[in-house]
Amino acid sequence: MSPNINYLSNFKLTLYLLIFTASLCMGSGCSLISNQDSDSKKEILQEGDLLFQDLNCGELCDAIEAVTEGVNGKDFSHCAMVVKINDTLQVVEAIGDKVQVTSLRNFFARSGDTTTIQNITVGRVLEKYHPIVERAAMKAKSHIGEPYDDVFLMNNNSWYCSELLYDAFKEANDSKDFFELNPMTFKDPKTNAFFPAWVDYYQQLKTDIPEGKPGINPGLISRSEKIEMVSIQPFNH
Repeated sequence: MSPNINYLSNFKLTLYLLIFTASLCMGSGCSLISNQDSDSKKEILQEGDLLFQDLNCGELCDAIEAVTEGVNGKDFSHCAMVVKINDTLQVVEAIGDKVQVTSLRNFFARSGDTTTIQNITVGRVLEKYHPIVERAAMKAKSHIGEPYDDVFLMNNNSWYCSELLYDAFKEANDSKDFFELNPMTFKDPKTNAFFPAWVDYYQQLKTDIPEGKPGINPGLISRSEKIEMVSIQPFNH
């Protein structure tokens, strides 16, 4: 596939929130409570909750879904954190060209959720780790305005969506890993060849594909044994 003049800008529009690791056969690390289960207890969103979002962005999302898996087999292409800003719950996320604040209304509407929550999965750090959560939220907010990480590399003073959460919790945990990194892969597991979409993307960036470099993705975080999935009460956005 040959790059065209708008290829990188189109990819960045859809890929700004994507990264993945080689986790093809890993089992679920936590249980999922269905958001449609009327018999399950409904929770209220709170600061520190993690939002896992499935966005349909074409062949790049297809490539990611081929090599990653979220909790209970779900597909996630984006994640973010609920934080409190001026006594209002909002979302901090690495998206577009920087780390930024998004209203809950706009975040949920992006997945087609309006007065019900169906297409977003909400994770909550287990109670025994709650002392870390407030500090992690503060760390995530401290990165607001910093650039988005287009090349998906760690420790380069820019952030992709799951990297932002990984670093916020690591900083809050006395610089010790809270979530785990895995080697990244950009290859089709059926052929062991790079997905053409990734080849074109990195050609546009004029940089090598970071195959095998340490990284993290929304699905990997969602499977962490340190969080549980919760069912959230429907709310008016």
